[in-house]
Amino acid sequence: MSENLLDELKARSLNEPYGSLLGMEVVAVANGSALVSMKVRPELENIFGATHGGALFSLIDEAFQLACNSHGILSVALNVSITYVAAPAQGCTLEAEAKEVHRTNRTASYQCKVSEQNGKLIATAQALAYRTGKDVELKPH
Repeated sequence: MSENLLDELKARSLNEPYGSLLGMEVVAVANGSALVSMKVRPELENIFGATHGGALFSLIDEAFQLACNSHGILSVALNVSITYVAAPAQGCTLEAEAKEVHRTNRTASYQCKVSEQNGKLIATAQALAYRTGKDVELKPH
C-alpha cells in the first residue's frame, strides 16, 4: 500500500483521543502489520495494583486496527480473543505487535502479542477483521 496511507494511519493513531489518553505511540505500520508502544503507569492499574487487562487489550486493539487497515480497505474487528500470560513490570514500556496470517476479500486474521521491551511475553491474541470493501479515505493535506 502507499506510503501516504501508512503515514495517514500513523497520524490518525497519534491524534486518536483514546490512544492518547492511554499514552500509546505508533512505532511502525507496514502492509499487514503494526507495532504500538505504551508505558505502564499508575493510571493504568486495576484494583490489585497490576496493569488493567483493558489497557493491555486496548494496546493490542490499536496495533490490530492499524495492521488490518494497512491495505487501504476499511476494516473493523469481528472478534478478538486475548490470553493474559503475565503482569508487566511497573514503569516498563510495552509493545503490541499485530501480524497478518491470512486475508481474503472479506476477512483477515491476525496474530497479536504484547511484550515488555526486554522480550517478556505479557499477552497474546487472535483477531479477526471484517473487510468492508470500502477504501480507507485519505484526508486532503
